[in-house]
Order: sequence, then C-alpha cells, then structure tokens
Amino acid sequence: MTTNYAVHVPQSALNVYAQQRRQRQALLGALRYAAIAFVLFIFLAPFLWMLLSSFKTQVDITNTRNILAFTPTLENYRNVFQQHEFLRYLLNSFAVAALSTLFSLILGLPAAYAIARFRLQWLGVILLTARIVPGITFLIPWYIIFSRLGLIGTLTPLILSHMLVGLPFIAWIMIAFYEDLPIELEEAAKIDGATPIGAFLRVALPLSMPGVITAGIVAFIFSWNNFMFSLVLADDRTRTLPIAIFNFLTYASVDWGGLMAAAVVITLPVLIITLFVQRYIVRGLIAGATKG
Repeated sequence: MTTNYAVHVPQSALNVYAQQRRQRQALLGALRYAAIAFVLFIFLAPFLWMLLSSFKTQVDITNTRNILAFTPTLENYRNVFQQHEFLRYLLNSFAVAALSTLFSLILGLPAAYAIARFRLQWLGVILLTARIVPGITFLIPWYIIFSRLGLIGTLTPLILSHMLVGLPFIAWIMIAFYEDLPIELEEAAKIDGATPIGAFLRVALPLSMPGVITAGIVAFIFSWNNFMFSLVLADDRTRTLPIAIFNFLTYASVDWGGLMAAAVVITLPVLIITLFVQRYIVRGLIAGATKG
C-alpha cells in the first residue's frame, strides 16, 4: 500500500521565490545588455572619434579638454574633394575593386567547382601557393612586365595584381561550399538533359550564392584597402584612396582634420555596401537551404 503525502507550501514563500527569480532574470538581462554595449563601444569608439574629428578644426582636434564641445565645420570635406581631388581617387578605387572582384568571381567559381567535383587537388595546391606567397614578392617582376608593356600608370596592372590575392581566396572559400552541396541535385539536372556547365550554372551556382556574396565582399574589401600594389604600379592619374591619403601627411605636420575626413570617405562606402548586402546573405541562406 502506497501513501502519497502532499507538501503544503505557503503562498507567501511562492511569491518570494517568484520575485527572486524575476530579479535574477532582470540582473542577467542587465549584465547581458551591459556586455553588448561594452563590446559595441570598443568597436565603434574609433569610428565615432574619426567621424567627430572630421568635423573639427585643427585646434578643436588637439583640444583634449572639450572633446564634444566644438562648432562643426565642413571645411575638411571641402579640402578633401576640391584641393586633393578625392572624387577621382574614389572612382579609381571603386573601378579597381569592382572589376578585380568581378573577374576573380568569373574565374574562381568554375575553378572551385572543378576542384570540388573532379578532385583536382593539384590545382588547389597551385591556388593555395599563390595565396600563401607574400604579394610583395610579385612587385618587381610585375613592374618590369607592365613597364615593358607600357601599362604602368593604368588601371590594368592594379586590377590584375588585386586578382592575385582575390582569386585564390574566392576559390578556396567556394571549394568548401561546393563539396557540401548534394551531388544528387546536379545528377538529376543532367538526367533532365543539362550539360555539366548547365548543371553548374542552374543548380550549383544558385545554391552557393551565400558563399559567392560573402567571398565577393571580402575580396572587394581587400582590393579597396590595398596599399602596396597601388604604391608601385599607379601614378597620379590612377592613384587609389589608400595612397591618396598620404597627401595629408607631411614631414613637418599632419592635417588631422583632412586626414579624418579622408578616412571617413574611405571607410563609409565599404560599410554601406556591407550593410546593404547582408540582407541578401540572409535571404540566400534561406533560399538555398535544402532538405534531405
């Protein structure tokens, strides 16, 4: 015979327990938001400092007592675009970054697909070697080649030199994506009459769009921020933004206001493009999901 004993807990004790539980949850929530705010402050503080300094005069920037108390001015941005011709450098950087990324995707995606599907390990090793070797190793040979071809001072050597790093990077990112795609989908397309190229274009490529967008963004950012190749292979007409920013650095002084405004001009387009494309990355992850 089994006897059940019911334990009676006073309602007041239950209320105290519920109140303590709510307090602990509120404390954990406050700590979580405090940690998020701290991390955001660490990452955003340099950019906010740069943005505020771009609207300050040289005197206000060097005045550490009143960091937030200043009269905003657009003189730094006027100097950037009028005296230093940053619009031309901006167009040069965008053209080089966009074209080098586009050509790297055109060549890198089929290469990654071939390596993943046909086990071309030797091609993967070649691409990996090109990625591992420091880019400065190619500067002197490329300068000699392009100078004999009469291309120094044009955008062509910059585009090709940026592809030297962007193409292997895109290929190695996309190899993993294509290896994870079910091969049965491509075989079904071939049964329906698709050629291997058609199966790649109609099946593998759409399903790998999240990886394509991610790899393209990283390659674009690398090209946008590249300094070394532009320093050697460009001239005054084809100079890109990272090189043009040296106009604000002299032996005797530094134009901090102009330097901060130029840094904002360099950083802001990449931030806008990244924030805009993030929506398509999430949409591609949802659209490209498959169920086994």
